Amino acid sequence: MGGEQQQAAVWAIADEDGFNWGYDPVHYMAPEGSYATDPDGCARVEEFRQMVQSLHGLGLKVVLDVVYNHTFAAGQQSRYSVLDKVVPGYYYRRMENGDICMSTCCNNTASEHAMCERLVIDDMVHWARDYKVDGFRFDIMGHLMLSTMKKIQAALGGLTLDQDGVDGKGLYIYGEAWDFGEVSSNQRGVNASQLNIGGTGLGSFNDRFRDAVLGGSPFASPLFQGWLTGLGTGSNQFMQGEMAPQEQQDLLLQYTDQLRLSMAANLQDYQMESCKGEVKEGRHFLCGAQPSAYAQQPWETVNYADCHDGQTLFDQVIMKLRDGVPIQDRCRINVLALAAVALSQGIAFFHAGSDILRSKSLDRDSYNSGDWYNKLDWSCSSNNFGVGLAPATKNQAAWPLHKPKLIPQLQPSPDLITQCREQFLLLLKLRYSSPLFRLPSTAAIKSQVHFCNTGPNQEAGLIVMQIESAQETVEGWAVHDPNCSQVWVLLNAKPQAQGIWSCIPCRETSHTTRGAPATQKRREIVRKCLKCLVSQPLSLCSQRSLSHCSTI
Repeated sequence: MGGEQQQAAVWAIADEDGFNWGYDPVHYMAPEGSYATDPDGCARVEEFRQMVQSLHGLGLKVVLDVVYNHTFAAGQQSRYSVLDKVVPGYYYRRMENGDICMSTCCNNTASEHAMCERLVIDDMVHWARDYKVDGFRFDIMGHLMLSTMKKIQAALGGLTLDQDGVDGKGLYIYGEAWDFGEVSSNQRGVNASQLNIGGTGLGSFNDRFRDAVLGGSPFASPLFQGWLTGLGTGSNQFMQGEMAPQEQQDLLLQYTDQLRLSMAANLQDYQMESCKGEVKEGRHFLCGAQPSAYAQQPWETVNYADCHDGQTLFDQVIMKLRDGVPIQDRCRINVLALAAVALSQGIAFFHAGSDILRSKSLDRDSYNSGDWYNKLDWSCSSNNFGVGLAPATKNQAAWPLHKPKLIPQLQPSPDLITQCREQFLLLLKLRYSSPLFRLPSTAAIKSQVHFCNTGPNQEAGLIVMQIESAQETVEGWAVHDPNCSQVWVLLNAKPQAQGIWSCIPCRETSHTTRGAPATQKRREIVRKCLKCLVSQPLSLCSQRSLSHCSTI
């Protein structure tokens, strides 16, 4: 399972096979030809349109991943260089010494230049109007200027069904709003980074959610633990050597606050009690040196546990958990991470294959690792774990950490994979079982979402979220669910059951009588939830209207 031969064979043809993530743009306005039956001529255009039409016919929407922050080549010599042959030197951002900036990986474009901005705007309109895609996901969106993104929104918003065949106001735009490189801290102008997009309606991947759930960051040790992977509750050897027990507990409480805020759509002005007992707005909680909450509208937050970059969710669970945790519990942790995403306010994002425990054999950067490491087995007979050591180019330094993990005992059976898929489908049904899981406005979230078990005396590792139903639906302000008065979500990250009687809330709900009867009703709800948590540590419980309870 941990041999070197597989990666050597894959890498020997990595630059010659047909596998490519498509992040090497040459002609922005043309569909990728390698997917067409004939890359020459009109086939690629016609077949892309047929694909979108067919997906729409199935009831699916299509989001186009766009890469305007760089091009594959620049200069006068390369056959793949286009913009420099139109106006040499104009379309690219440069360092003080005249070199093209390369912080994104390749040749950084400069959307602060008028005609570069015009190119991006025109191209976006082209894809929306002529190919009828339903949204756009921006690669490294933070490297574009915020003014450019606003102009894109305005241009798309001007498209109408009558004139253009598409309602541009319904198109969703989100992306990687990271703040780094030569544009960080607005050095080249106000960029489309997390701390700048609040109020624009642009969506941003919420790394606060990801890092709180799993621990660390893409730049930390792959063994660094988080809320769900054992921090302070089942420390691995790395964490024991890195942090004292009390430091781990303190960080666990900070991560839990960070996760609660994210579950409330990471809104800047959402008020919550911190682990230190302070009631304050989300903007005043810190994630490192930056504000934890940056959104002003729920759709500006895209919550996720994993995506195509970095190791898969399953692989991170394998790496971070302490030795000796059985594969059954690791699979439950995988599903619990997906549950935290599914039952949060804001936009829920799931990486392809997370529901079937997708593995890339611990590869942290599989853009050029071919089908061998990127395989998706929809039959659930295998999750692609243990197909060899990950390619040396990006992973060799971590091989000593990988080898002890690539063992048969950590290979999930087809039954476990199938079970996780079924549980994920249950989560999707649960998310759409009540509009309370998808509150559409900041005002609704602030008034209807509440957290218990907060403050300095909380039960560590336990999240208790209450979502109230309003007495009536008021557009932009409140949401009423005619089928239930409230929803309770309990997430237990500990490997043992937790007592939660001290977490029973005192606040009244719209559909209960004030006083003792209401408190007793809530005690009945929590008692049912408690039965789930007692029998299923590492679990989720969602209770609706005293009649529906599901445990994962």
